[in-house]
Amino acid sequence: MTTTPLQYPLRENAAETLKAASGRRLADVTAESARAGELSMADFQISADTLRAQAEVARRAGYPQQASNLIRAAELTAVPNAEVLRMYNTLRPGRATHAELVALADLLEQHYQAPECGRMVREAAAIYQTRGLLQK
Repeated sequence: MTTTPLQYPLRENAAETLKAASGRRLADVTAESARAGELSMADFQISADTLRAQAEVARRAGYPQQASNLIRAAELTAVPNAEVLRMYNTLRPGRATHAELVALADLLEQHYQAPECGRMVREAAAIYQTRGLLQK
C-alpha cells in the first residue's frame, strides 16, 4: 500500500492523523473545544511527530536547513523546558569549557536520544575552541 506524502499546510491536510503533544488529534483541537474548556496546554503544544512531518515537507520542497532545524526541534520535545534553558545558557559563548560542551552533547545523544542536537553541540564546541569562545 502506498501512502500519500503529507502536504503543507499540515493543519488542513493531516489533521486527522497528526496529534498534539497531549496525544489529541489536531482535528479535535478546535475553537469549539477550547470554548467548551476541553483542552489543556499540551493540546496547544506541537508533537515530535508533527515536527518530523513538517521537516519531511521542508526536505521535499528543497529546504534542507529548515528540515534540519525541525528535526532538532522534534528531538528537543523530549527535553524538559528547564533543561532546555540550562542548555541554552551553557551554549552561550564563554559559558562552558570544551569538556562541558562535549558532556552536553553526550547527554543529548544518550539520555534524550537527540543525535542531531548532540551533533550540533559538538560542532559548536569545535567552533568555540577555534574562535576562542570557550570559558577561560
